[in-house]
Parts: sequence; structure tokens; C-alpha cells
Amino acid sequence: MATATAIPPPVASLLGGRRDGSSHSTVFLTSGRAHHGDGVIRLLLVASTRAERGKRGGRGGSQKPIFAPARAEAGKGEAGREISHLRQEQEQEEEEEESSPFTVLTYVRSQYNEIMVVDTPTSRILTLDDTNNVHSILYKEQMLTGSYWDELATLPAVIPEGPIAILGLGGGTAAHLILDLWPSLHLVGWEIDPILIDKARDYFGLSDLEKHNQAGGFLSIHVGDALSPSMSVPGGFAGIVVDLFSDGKVLPQLQEANTWLELEKQLMPQGRIMVNCGGADAKKSRRGEAWVKNSTVKAMSTVFNQKLSWKLMATTESENYLALTGPAPDLDSWSARVPSQLNSNVKHWKPCGL
Repeated sequence: MATATAIPPPVASLLGGRRDGSSHSTVFLTSGRAHHGDGVIRLLLVASTRAERGKRGGRGGSQKPIFAPARAEAGKGEAGREISHLRQEQEQEEEEEESSPFTVLTYVRSQYNEIMVVDTPTSRILTLDDTNNVHSILYKEQMLTGSYWDELATLPAVIPEGPIAILGLGGGTAAHLILDLWPSLHLVGWEIDPILIDKARDYFGLSDLEKHNQAGGFLSIHVGDALSPSMSVPGGFAGIVVDLFSDGKVLPQLQEANTWLELEKQLMPQGRIMVNCGGADAKKSRRGEAWVKNSTVKAMSTVFNQKLSWKLMATTESENYLALTGPAPDLDSWSARVPSQLNSNVKHWKPCGL
């Protein structure tokens, strides 16, 4: 049985937090943004205490001021005053960012994960291992994440009515989004780690999703292996969302054709599977075949043949692949059926071709 532990030295060092066993540790961000990394979101927890920041004069490392080349002109004429003003605004913004507090709400080592929940002024973040990949995020003043979870929430628009499974529930980001956008749905979440589910109920509002909302929608939670034969419902699932990672990597079972043969059996007629396939892991062979860089998409293509679509979410830091089973959807119809914030997202899906 997993037990709560003090924040371990590597994490305490990273966060600049206390090592006295406290359940909460407040530190100050010099950078706290989440970004894509190897197909998942990685949290840059580059933090320092106020004392450390004072030793560095309030600036981090070797940061290079954007307006340095124009510094000699500051104070000379209108242009110089404008540059000086912009530079002062930038430095003020940096100081505000550096003093933004965040709190480690809990750190627990379970049989499967190193669970850490971080609270910031704008979001709540879940990490599960020392890669600092963000496995769940909930923003406090906005619904959408700007990441692959938003894409997963578009699945209900292209499937029949019926229950939707989420394999790899984590902190429930996808579940929150889907029930926010499609409140009448019944979601069935699978997660192997019972300690993680407990923490997600405490810190990510999973217990609220387990209650029937006004439209009748709710989340059922099953603790166990999401790829076991018990992952089924009578009549099959209308959709299956697959978001299974461990130690920062897609589960190796997702790169095996037999896994997809078994999951396909759990669908009702016209049902679909949408998958977070992670990042690129091989070089593409010819122009226009970028999807073959991802081993999960390649494994799926051997099972679903021409009934498989893919999408590449490219950022400045990385590439993230998504896959969707079934006949190629009508993108205009799909776009018209999703909320306006997401209607442009779905137009970038492409059919896989061998």
C-alpha cells in the first residue's frame, strides 16, 4: 500500500521547497509554463526562493534582455524614450512572473506513480514521474487547455450515442472537458492507480463528475488495467479515448497490433477510438508520410487499414500525434457539430495512406 512521503530531495531541489516532510511547500516561479514535450505536456518547474532570487539580483541565469542592442539610445529622442518604456514594462512583467507563487499540494509515491499536485495562480497541475510531464491540468479561469485534451473532447461529435471510455483517466482533464461540452454523456474512466484516483478526487474535482449533473451526464470510475478484458460494457462503447503513458512514454502495448484488435471488439457499430499517440519516434520515409514516424499510429494502421485518420499537433517545442479510427469523417460536418472554440481544430485530420 502506498503511503504519503516527504517531498524527495530531487523534487525539493527542483522546486526550491522545504524538505521537512510538510505536505505543502510554497515556492516562487521563474518559469512555470506547460509545454509539449515528446508528445505530452512537460512542466518547466524552474523555481527559486525569494532569498535565492535576491542573490541573483532578481534575474534568472543568462537571460538576455530583448532591448539590449538599443540600450545606448535610451533617453535620446522619442524613439529612445519608447524603447526605454518598453524595456521597463518587460522587466516589470518578468519580476511579476518571478514572484508568482505556486504550491505543492501533495506528493505521494504509489505502486505505479510519483504523484505530485502543483497549484499555481492560474491552474492545477498533475505530474506522475521525474520527467515532469504534465498528465493533467485544470485552468481556473478557462475551460480549454490549448493541448491534446481539447482534441479528445471533439470525439462525441463523430460517434453514435452511447457511453465513452477514457483509458488513462489521470486527474480527469479529458473527462472535465467532455462533460463540460457534452453534459448528457456517460463516461467510463479507467485508471490503474487507486491512490491517483483518491488524489484526483481531492484536488481535481473527480468526485463532482461522479455525480449526475442536470443533463444526466456523469463519470463512472473503474480502478484496474485499462487493457484487460474487463474493460467492456454491454452493447459496446460508442467511443474510446486512449491516453496511456508511463514514465513519460506511451505504453508499449499500444505499439502492438493485438492491442487494437482487442479494443476494436469493445466498440458498438460505428464506434470510434481516439488516441494520444505521443511524439515522433522514427524518421519518415517519404514526404507526405509524417504519420509513419509514430509507432503507435503504424501499429494501428495494420489493424484498421484505410479506416484510420491522423493529426499532427506541431508546436515550437515538439510534435504530438493523434489517431482516430473509422471511416474518414466529413470535416465540415464535424466542425459544425463542435463548439465554436474547437471548430477549426478538427479540420486538420487526414486519412492514413500506406
